[in-house]
Amino acid sequence: MQKPFLSYFLMLTIMTMSSQEDYFPKNDGVSNINSNYTAITNVKIFVTPSTIIKKGTLLIKDGKVVDSKRSLKLPINTFVIDGTGKTVYPSFIDLYTSFGINKPKRSSRGRSAQYGPEREGFYWNDHIRPDQSAMDFYKFDDKAAKEFRKSGFGVVNTHQHDGIMRGTGALIALTPKGGDDERILDDNSSEFLSTSKSLLSSQSYPSSIMGTLALLKQFYLDADWYGKGNISKTDLAIESHIKNKGKVQIMNSGNRANTLRTDKVGDKFGIQYVFLGSGNEYERINSVKNTNGSFILPLNFPKAYNVNDTFLTDKLDLDDMREWNQRPTNPAVMAKNNIRFAITTHGLKSPNELKNNIISAVKHGLDKTTALETLTTVPAALLNQSSNLGNLKKGAHANFLITSGDIFESKTIIHENWVKGHRDVISPMDVNDLRGEYIVKINDKSYKLTLSGTPRKLKSKVTLNDKVLKSSVTFKDNWLQGSFASGDSISGGYIKLRGLANNDKTLSGKLFLFNGKEQLFTAKHSKTIDKKKESKVKKEKKLDIFPITFPNGAYGVSKLPKQKTTLFKNATVWTNEKEGILKNTDVLVKDGKIHSIGKNLNSNGSVIIDATGKHLTTGIIDEHSHIAASSINEGGHNSSAEVSIAEVVDDEDINIYRTLAGGVTTIQILHGSANPIGGQSAIIKLKWGETADNLLYKNAPKFIKFALGENVKQSNWGSTSRFPQTRMGVEQLYMDYFNRAKEYEIKKNSGKPFRKDIEMEVLLEILNKERFISCHSYVQSEINMLMKVAEHFDFNVNTFTHILEGYKVADKMKIHGVGASTFSDWWAYKFEVNDAIPYNAAIMHNVGVVTAINSDSAEMIRRLNQEAAKSVKYGGISEEDAWKFVTLNPARLLHIDDRLGSMKVGKDADLVLWNTHPMSVYAIAEKTMIEGAIYFDKEQDLENRKNIHAERLKLINMMHDSKNSGMATQPIKKRVREIFHCDSE
Repeated sequence: MQKPFLSYFLMLTIMTMSSQEDYFPKNDGVSNINSNYTAITNVKIFVTPSTIIKKGTLLIKDGKVVDSKRSLKLPINTFVIDGTGKTVYPSFIDLYTSFGINKPKRSSRGRSAQYGPEREGFYWNDHIRPDQSAMDFYKFDDKAAKEFRKSGFGVVNTHQHDGIMRGTGALIALTPKGGDDERILDDNSSEFLSTSKSLLSSQSYPSSIMGTLALLKQFYLDADWYGKGNISKTDLAIESHIKNKGKVQIMNSGNRANTLRTDKVGDKFGIQYVFLGSGNEYERINSVKNTNGSFILPLNFPKAYNVNDTFLTDKLDLDDMREWNQRPTNPAVMAKNNIRFAITTHGLKSPNELKNNIISAVKHGLDKTTALETLTTVPAALLNQSSNLGNLKKGAHANFLITSGDIFESKTIIHENWVKGHRDVISPMDVNDLRGEYIVKINDKSYKLTLSGTPRKLKSKVTLNDKVLKSSVTFKDNWLQGSFASGDSISGGYIKLRGLANNDKTLSGKLFLFNGKEQLFTAKHSKTIDKKKESKVKKEKKLDIFPITFPNGAYGVSKLPKQKTTLFKNATVWTNEKEGILKNTDVLVKDGKIHSIGKNLNSNGSVIIDATGKHLTTGIIDEHSHIAASSINEGGHNSSAEVSIAEVVDDEDINIYRTLAGGVTTIQILHGSANPIGGQSAIIKLKWGETADNLLYKNAPKFIKFALGENVKQSNWGSTSRFPQTRMGVEQLYMDYFNRAKEYEIKKNSGKPFRKDIEMEVLLEILNKERFISCHSYVQSEINMLMKVAEHFDFNVNTFTHILEGYKVADKMKIHGVGASTFSDWWAYKFEVNDAIPYNAAIMHNVGVVTAINSDSAEMIRRLNQEAAKSVKYGGISEEDAWKFVTLNPARLLHIDDRLGSMKVGKDADLVLWNTHPMSVYAIAEKTMIEGAIYFDKEQDLENRKNIHAERLKLINMMHDSKNSGMATQPIKKRVREIFHCDSE
């Protein structure tokens, strides 16, 4: 299909013209340059995904596109390739790879604690490495380049996958020939970030996603401070970041939730990240769209699970099963919502896996034009390379594919991939189509050989007198080789065939007979197979895609519950007010508030709930919880006041739903107890199905977690060098940090420029009584100590939580004005809890300390109603006061009792309808309401269980069908969902 245009001799002459540009000495032969044109003619050309020439010519020279038109007058020195019937596309671009860069090795320090940096002259945290450059680690990888080219890629963006700030990447052309001077398109193409620490450092901080977010924010503040000339000492990391500030910022957040979190960091500092997607953006597409970010989307669709083992299948989570069914729709959903994205091979074992996944995405609704854009024009635009890459316009790099047809059809072959004008033949275009029937004569027998399949992958069928014989063939480089049974019952054996495919569709070659003899043969083509019939694709079943719920798993909701005007009739109402417990009473809820309480209430159009014989209470409030968060402890430093649980709320935690079933409506999510000064807490309402932002209590009072005792002095940590390591040291740490905060305040109020420190800002809020302390505590001596430290700095501790020796110092707590949130009857689970008693809550309450019962447990939180009852049993507390331990009193401790905790007109309608006395062991929450909307309904829950069972069965059958159709499967691995508590790392 190749032919010279006009004068072939003239072309040869011009090809040997010497270059005036290459000034390097040559010791390996004659130096010359090819200054000819190359034309690909009679091809369908995708100049861009939406600009198509149905039958045109692509003209290239010196690695660039000269022109692409339907009709071109070709220069005399043009080498022509006739591409009749073929299609030309721009080569693909992958923005997120580690091409040519070896994976970094983990630091040899292992798990030993390291609190300071190892790098001198750089930022104080070793995981911040903007000074890294891909070129420091890069070496062209011929083997990997070939794999990329076979999959259609001409250019990759590569970087060192290590660190939170990873430095700059490099844009590499995957030319089959040439050197780095030609291949490196940009050695500082973009700046990369992630939420993962560097393997090259063992520095402990950050040890959580909330620490990572805080570190990023503090780094941006420090870079701004440094950039204004306020620091005389050189910081090479910040210098590099400032230099790279104008680069595209590509963020690997690790998952969808972290993408939303890091987006807020970027917004705060005027940075719009390009996000590496996680593949499940479809589950919260509105939130993803609101980032206004572009995405680099992996297409690592999960395989069906092997569901043959019924025992293992029972352990398979519904959300994992749904992911297999729904994830291929992700690109289409992104496109439908006008979210700009490029496609990457990141996450695949090999680039050659990409094609099938793109085809799957197209089958699941992704438009082909959009699919091509995600591989060409979009990645080029994201790197500001639109004039050079991703298209075949005049002046662009000659990066293109020659294919047998539609690139998004499974049978389409990539024949050639040209990169910067360098040709890589992947699958030759000139292949004879041998499909049809042939007669092979051996002695007096005529064998009928039928070849079917595709021109490059033939299937054989050999018959003798209508008897089908075993056979196999291969076809390569125009040679057909194979073997078939002789059909001779006496001698048996196989006949081997080696034949050359001729242009007239005859086969000629040798037969190697079973008796050792050889025989020449010529087989004439006798019948053409009906190609249309052969290529006819079976009508595919309509895709059955399950609907999304929020969250997208078991018990998720398809629609969020809405506030309704609701009238509870004839209930026993626990008011927690002076009215006490009211029998046979009605409660009207309107606009999310308690509208009225009384007998014989009426409301037109309201939902009527018959509560006869049932008890209506306010929702339970847990002052101390660790559910619904992606991380709990930031133990990398002895103080982590800069981190915030509110930034890592997990709206998908199934414990939210389970907790609603226990009548709990509001919780405080506390930082853990890894360090004396922990992180900022979050108060949330358990609005199952809402986004993380919408779970947060609006205008909530500010809290922070402090901790005392064994955990913070690292009694059971083994070898550690972190201060403090004694209870005395804990006291000194508090004194030191509060004194530093006072010094910071003096600088802040001086009117002079000052370095903003997030940690100091939070500690200053405590000193100014704008943020309240909830302190993990056990031993009475330390409880006394912290009260004295607070009094020294003229503020009060708000709450001692756990407080299992509170009964020893209840009088001093009363004087100080601190409240208590305790366990009902936990004791002796570690040494410092040996003196705990079940009378603790009652004693503190009787002294006049505001006392609450908390859970610190994803299990106990569902039975706080019973935990409250224990104070009746052990301490003789009245039922009404005991119920306040889990309702009004925690609301008072959290400073939200103006809206919650008691049944009072105007307060939030956070209510629970119980089937019987709320502190009975037989009590069941039938309905749990938050702000007038029912988020848990027992009857609906029972219906949900039936629906979940039916959906699981359907998905299991679909996975069986997938396996039976020949699709690959994956084994079932039980997912471990971490349940946090105070001691969690």
